[in-house]
Amino acid sequence: MSADERGTGGVRFGFVNSYVGLPERFYARVNPTRVAGPKLIKVNEGLAAALGLDARALESAAGVEVLAGNVVAEGSEPLAMAYAGHQFGHFVPQLGDGRANLLGEVVGVDGKRYDVQLKGAGRTPFSRGGDGRAALGPVLREYVVSEAMAALGVPTTRALAAVLTGEKVYREWSLPGAVLTRVAASHLRVGTFQYFAARGDVEGLRVLVSYALERHYPELVGSEKPARALLEGVVARSARLVAQWMLLGFVHGVMNTDNTSISGETIDYGPCAFMEAFDPEQVFSSIDANGRYGYGNQHHAMHWNLVRLAEALLPVLTLEEGSEAAAVEAAQGALAVFAGEFDGAYAAGMRRKLGLFTPQEGDVELAQDLLERMAEGRADFTGVFRGLAEVVAGGATAGSYGMTSKRAAVGGMFAVPERFEEWVERWRLRMAAEEGVSVEERVKVMRGASPAVIPRNHRVEAMIRAAVEREDFSLFEEMVRAVSRPFEEVEGLEGYRVPARAEEIVRATFCGT
Repeated sequence: MSADERGTGGVRFGFVNSYVGLPERFYARVNPTRVAGPKLIKVNEGLAAALGLDARALESAAGVEVLAGNVVAEGSEPLAMAYAGHQFGHFVPQLGDGRANLLGEVVGVDGKRYDVQLKGAGRTPFSRGGDGRAALGPVLREYVVSEAMAALGVPTTRALAAVLTGEKVYREWSLPGAVLTRVAASHLRVGTFQYFAARGDVEGLRVLVSYALERHYPELVGSEKPARALLEGVVARSARLVAQWMLLGFVHGVMNTDNTSISGETIDYGPCAFMEAFDPEQVFSSIDANGRYGYGNQHHAMHWNLVRLAEALLPVLTLEEGSEAAAVEAAQGALAVFAGEFDGAYAAGMRRKLGLFTPQEGDVELAQDLLERMAEGRADFTGVFRGLAEVVAGGATAGSYGMTSKRAAVGGMFAVPERFEEWVERWRLRMAAEEGVSVEERVKVMRGASPAVIPRNHRVEAMIRAAVEREDFSLFEEMVRAVSRPFEEVEGLEGYRVPARAEEIVRATFCGT
């Protein structure tokens, strides 16, 4: 055993790093900053196994030292990535990892490459006066919500571990500090391309295009026009991603270009939340005063971000196309893919939620009519759609989805139940027009498209309070169990399916930076 292995207690990540091989202007080499008293909160055993890592070793004293940033694991080449970004529409030419540290990359058992990053690991050259640390609350929120998204089938970064630092961080008041170990397909962002474009570094952009294709779009490697191929790939994935968010009532909260991954993953969970009472203008972020990133604006915000990516790629597109005019036309063609990809993914998802198998004209309008009625009465988004599956299941005997207790229960979520009843008749006739679909088939698809459990905001806040105020992680553990099985109605976890009472409603969330 080498000296490095002895120093980390045999904790082996098997790093196979590639980003550190790019030119040094892409990052700053910096080690995590030591913390005073690291204490393990949790290791994600399932994710560890998927990455080919030994969860028991990570949970050991030596493993916790690595996860806290006190010891650099064998093969790690720590760095902070450089990037820029538009933040609420305002361009900042240099942001970068101000409190994150990329330890390296591992190849999972699926043969794919993943970044392993410490978030809250201390100051870097990109910290811009910040302390580089993370508070416990935002770490737990990201752990829970990112794991919920993974279980829901949404592309996302994942949480490998969370560790208390034994130190305080200072925001509005003193809070316990923590470090999150985050796993991602990569941490390349729209803002990464903007960083080089802002500096007129065309060669840097070309290197980044090549790297991004090899890492995330290997099927496009060798394209005659790689920048256009990359843009088209990112546009399509991003459109489908935001459709998935909206089908689940998810509000990201801070869709800046530096928080938009080019891999098509959800990244940077800050003031995020899942909607309860449906409102197309729902905003949770305490700093989004104008609703820029509200629920119903998310697809527009994503398209805006992708236009910024196209602008950043314009110098490389110009080289590929032969003129700036041709490059602009190519970029516009790639961006035009967004609407079709989003609309198609959203419509298909809504059909699944409504139990419809064969696309027909008017399906989207039927879904929109339901949403409008839900908005009128502030009906619970998750509860209504999950309830529709139970309405179908409850109508199996009668074969007509008639007035059952389950139908009445869904109607009771509306301020005026008759508004739901009017819609149900249209929906019943639409289902009846599909022949050869059994009740069992329909219910299975609907339950697989609409979860029973989401990380409801009041429960997230209660979990955070227990951990911050009393260092009680029992609610955190319970919530992780609940959101990891979102499509099941698990005995003992019924409370996670119940909306907040009026006095429990959480109306604002915070980034935590």
